[in-house]
Amino acid sequence: MKSHLTNPIFKVISLVAEKMNVSAFVIGGFVRDSIMGRDARKDIDIVVTGSGIDFALKVAENLGGDVPVKFFKNFGTAMLKSGDVQVEFVGARKESYQRDSRKPIVEDGTLEEDQNRRDFTINAMAFDLGKKNFGNLVDPFNGRSDIRDKIIRTPLDPDITFSDDPLRMMRAIRFACQLDFTIESSCYSAIKRNAERIHIVSIERVTDELNLIIQADTPSIGFRMLEETGLLQIIFPDLVALKGTESIDGKGHKDNFFHTLEVLDNLSLRTQNLWLRWAAILHDIAKPATKKFVAGIGWTFYAHDFKGSKMVPAVFRKFRLPMNEKMKYVEKLVLLHLRPIAITGEVTDSAVRRLLFEAGDSIDDLMLLCEADITSKNPVKVKKFLENFEEVRRKLKEIEEKDRLRNWQPPVSGEIIMETFGIAPSKEVGIIKDAITEAILEGEIPNEYDAAFQFMLQAGKNLGLVVREN
Repeated sequence: MKSHLTNPIFKVISLVAEKMNVSAFVIGGFVRDSIMGRDARKDIDIVVTGSGIDFALKVAENLGGDVPVKFFKNFGTAMLKSGDVQVEFVGARKESYQRDSRKPIVEDGTLEEDQNRRDFTINAMAFDLGKKNFGNLVDPFNGRSDIRDKIIRTPLDPDITFSDDPLRMMRAIRFACQLDFTIESSCYSAIKRNAERIHIVSIERVTDELNLIIQADTPSIGFRMLEETGLLQIIFPDLVALKGTESIDGKGHKDNFFHTLEVLDNLSLRTQNLWLRWAAILHDIAKPATKKFVAGIGWTFYAHDFKGSKMVPAVFRKFRLPMNEKMKYVEKLVLLHLRPIAITGEVTDSAVRRLLFEAGDSIDDLMLLCEADITSKNPVKVKKFLENFEEVRRKLKEIEEKDRLRNWQPPVSGEIIMETFGIAPSKEVGIIKDAITEAILEGEIPNEYDAAFQFMLQAGKNLGLVVREN
């Protein structure tokens, strides 16, 4: 295992451990990923049999060059940077928990006790950094075998592990999703039994894990497990509300929960953009609220795009996601996700201008979302949709080059309108400005100042306004 410990920091740690007469081990994710042959992690966890803070200060001293050490006395941890890696030091410890909190009562412990408290066997493995046993693998729970068998399993009783720290349930699902592993059956059953315990975890920590699942290569794997175990109903009931089908008079509708997951997976093949993936999750979120059966037509979800966009801020607020331009971006994509489909019959210039005007810089992402939204199993239907979208893309490029409408503002501003007619801010200013916008989007006048100014003069005259004399 020495081949995994080529970074010079490990030799320094080994030397300091010998000088201080303590044991030091690399533990956790670095060990797991090294054995799996994944890219070397840039964050390294070191556990020592003694004070992690004292040990870190000694390591910094041996590194030279006034290496700063950040330490957190309340947690007994210290952190420093060496080259391009970040190293965190902690003393070996054992933990116990109270029923109403996931914050443990911590006591000094041995390496064995420290490994016992780890979440999963694949994260409990350690490389010895002692001079005598440098590079030896310490693997009391057969984590290496679980890596080979692609199994997520807890070192100790899973009911105790998940009840003590319920966030581990989401971490189990996240690791299974990221690594394409299976959660061992008794562990999976324990997640179902302990799902309600997730209530004691802060929403920020839940969101961190949820975002990591969303960013996985195939996020639907994680969402299916979240739903099957009952966790999703607790943390995201609006998404679970999409699940199920209904049929009246032989007319049914698709299961919008699994459709959403399929859209998310489709999009994940095309982009790493977290917020675009959130748009995929939320694009049909209002379908349960807008669902209606209309005789002779079937199931309708009228205005689910509009209502869904109105639900986005509440979802972002609930998960403590940023209430800034990222939320506005998702809100816009949810609102517009039906628009490219709606204009694929006859792709008129005015419809494309309006779409480009409203989508702005998000137009390319909107088209990606719309293509991912094609989940029909009918290849003829899929081919037709994709061909239509290609026509929309062609038109978008053509209109963009000609009319420059992305992030566009009308060439005549409200200030010019007020100055020309000698009026104060009023509804007339808005009426004229909207009329200019509509005229350009409909192709009645070109997107140029002179044409817009002349149009403004006529629009003002129609409202009874008179041009102010200089």
